[in-house]
Amino acid sequence: MSSCTSSSAVLPQGKVVYAGTFDPFTRGHEDIVCRSAKLFDRVIVAVAASEHKSPFFSLDERVAMGKMLFGDIHNVEVVGFSTLLIDFAKAQGAHVLLRGLRAASDFEYEFQLAGMNRQLWPEMETMFLTPADQYMFISASMVREIARFGGDVSRFVDPRVAEQLQERFAQKTGAAKSA
Repeated sequence: MSSCTSSSAVLPQGKVVYAGTFDPFTRGHEDIVCRSAKLFDRVIVAVAASEHKSPFFSLDERVAMGKMLFGDIHNVEVVGFSTLLIDFAKAQGAHVLLRGLRAASDFEYEFQLAGMNRQLWPEMETMFLTPADQYMFISASMVREIARFGGDVSRFVDPRVAEQLQERFAQKTGAAKSA
């Protein structure tokens, strides 16, 4: 069950696409999804295949993880995609992309990406949200690294995600020992 609380805020018309690799979903991702669900009438969490990044979890596993985390939020949908983000957004009927910013170092890349997306589709707007203060430092790659060495990631991810990380690293370690 999600840690989102319902809101009586008036929701704007339209859809927003929150895209990322989400490998795995962190508390920061959860925070942005929950907050955007209060701001938009439809939030599409778009899980990118991102083969070039060699994700730790498969696309299907990451989509399932998102559905597990956000399945109880009525206006959130989790979908995998392996196309150009602009094409995905058009197919979904969305004109707004949501991007998360943790630190100033994220801004340069995100600013470039927003400009490129606007060149590809001028009707597309990009909005930025920062996660709550306690999640500003969390990145999925850091979470994976901590989990890889058996560290406690329970403060950074949902307990079910922490369990999946633990199981996956146990499988990899077991496979390496038997090879």
